Amino acid sequence: MEKFRFAVSAPDVSSLKEWQDAVRSLESAGFDTVVVADHFTEGWTLEPMIALTAAAAATKTIHLQTGVLANDYRHPVLVHRMAATLDQLSEGRFTLGMGAGWLISDYHAAGLNLDEPSVRLDRLEESVKVIKELFTGLPVNFAGRHYQISGLVGVPEPYRSRRPPLMMGGGSPRVLRLAGREADLVSIVASLKAGYTGAHSIFDLRAEQVEKKVGWIRAGVAERTRDGHEVTISINHWLVRITRTRGEARELLERVASSSGVDADLLADSPAVLVGTVDQLVDTLWERRERFGISHLQLDAGFAPKSVDALVPLVERLAGA
Repeated sequence: MEKFRFAVSAPDVSSLKEWQDAVRSLESAGFDTVVVADHFTEGWTLEPMIALTAAAAATKTIHLQTGVLANDYRHPVLVHRMAATLDQLSEGRFTLGMGAGWLISDYHAAGLNLDEPSVRLDRLEESVKVIKELFTGLPVNFAGRHYQISGLVGVPEPYRSRRPPLMMGGGSPRVLRLAGREADLVSIVASLKAGYTGAHSIFDLRAEQVEKKVGWIRAGVAERTRDGHEVTISINHWLVRITRTRGEARELLERVASSSGVDADLLADSPAVLVGTVDQLVDTLWERRERFGISHLQLDAGFAPKSVDALVPLVERLAGA
């Protein structure tokens, strides 16, 4: 089993000094990765690559991850150049997270065409191929349906001998099989086909459905005859709360379940939900790693948690175990 690693979203910007101090505190607390999401609407405020560059300058060990770049917002040649530059500036601490793009409000607000999911995924698949080839250092000639590259050499070179790790997230069979074939880190989320989140997302992250999603990842791994241990499985928790007692945890789960129109037991068993005492959650995460193979844990769903300090005891108990 891979060791536990914990990721958390970057704080919102107040001032450069306060923001960099906050990122350094995440590093000191034992978090493995700081993540910046890529949205224009619904409360997200940061541009991922600029924010992570500032984080790289302020830290020494914490990994930096886009969670995830929406492929439709940037050309893959630009994504490669930004990723290669940040890989160098962070001395190999950058993880490139990519997705097809899904949030309807982003597309509408920015005036972007929202194509069918199959078309967006076709573009993402081509982008991944282009970016990987640009990291080889050889001239790239690519003639796809959506992108055409002619004799371009990707620079700068990777900081290490290999390109930075690729993370892909998703919830549907096609996305997760693609991620199993291409990515180093695969993040399980609810199916995003609807273009927004809601009760359907909660139901799609129940335990038996997550088990299916892991199977789709493994199927993608098998298609490329890759060793399954080359792929780290992650999950993005949409509900995380450390409580003083088990009774407090149950009360919270029942309140959230009632407001969401689902059963409290479904929430308690969902691998995307972490509610309970520190001792309770330590046992829960060991069990989930054994059952699902999940070792990389993002402790929020894109927004910074109300209190990162409350999460530290859990991170201290399990990080690196």
